[in-house]
Amino acid sequence: MGTLAAGLAASRLVRAKGERYPIAFSTLGCPAWSWKNILDQADRLGYSPIELRGVAGEMDLPKVPELSGSRLADTKKDLAAIGVTVSDLGASAAMHQTGAAREKAFDEGRRFIDLAHAMNVKYVRMFGNEIPPGEPRDVVFARVIDGFRQMAGHAKSAGVTVIMETHGDFVHSKDITAIVNGVGSDGFALLWDAHHTFAAGHEQPAETWAALGRWVRHTHLKDSVPSGTDRKYVLTGTGDVPVKAQVKTLAAAGYKGYYCFEWEKKWHPEIEEPEIAFPQYAKTMTEYLKDAGVKPGSH
Repeated sequence: MGTLAAGLAASRLVRAKGERYPIAFSTLGCPAWSWKNILDQADRLGYSPIELRGVAGEMDLPKVPELSGSRLADTKKDLAAIGVTVSDLGASAAMHQTGAAREKAFDEGRRFIDLAHAMNVKYVRMFGNEIPPGEPRDVVFARVIDGFRQMAGHAKSAGVTVIMETHGDFVHSKDITAIVNGVGSDGFALLWDAHHTFAAGHEQPAETWAALGRWVRHTHLKDSVPSGTDRKYVLTGTGDVPVKAQVKTLAAAGYKGYYCFEWEKKWHPEIEEPEIAFPQYAKTMTEYLKDAGVKPGSH
């Protein structure tokens, strides 16, 4: 009952004036939810869009029944009826891959781009991902750049933009800048996972934004604390990641995208349930956005 009450309170807070703040959640955080529950929760909690990263356990989005065949038209109507959009599609495709794995990544990337085109979704997220140990960095970078050039070429013809997430071994602004400049396509931009550039890249928010901000189209925000040699995800505002400062940096720069909660429940089942984390993020992020001068409907 306490969790339900907190969720309803968050919903009233976020939607008090009938317009939504530019907050999103990734479905990575609710891997057990059905499509209907995803939409119901997004609407109830006042989220503007959702980022699709799996539905009811199926990570290959073109295979999700609600996103396939004749059912896709009904899904688009269901989204429109509640005023919720899809910010982006999250693919697993990683451009560092070689051989058969690379061809599989390209196939996935193209299929996700085609689905984004059919859904009128602007962005498809992909990864640079790894710099394999023992392999020359310039060779890996050239391969990653070539992969993103191919994906961006397919995306541009479909009216979609490929966004590379700051993730894995690609969390330092200098390296990411080299990739963006190497790709050199307006069909290619960035997803700033602000947690990773801070926790793994050891960069402060203003530093990362100064280097990469002009290319950032979407964000991932989340909080964590050190845990041994790793980190543990915690509810927003209860860890040591400067999430509020990240929000202020984005808002001060006039960022017009979404402030997306990537709660990695799929990969870390031990963390809080989405029924707790999603309302808490909505409430906390609304407070952060208000403090930063961001208004409802400003996206």
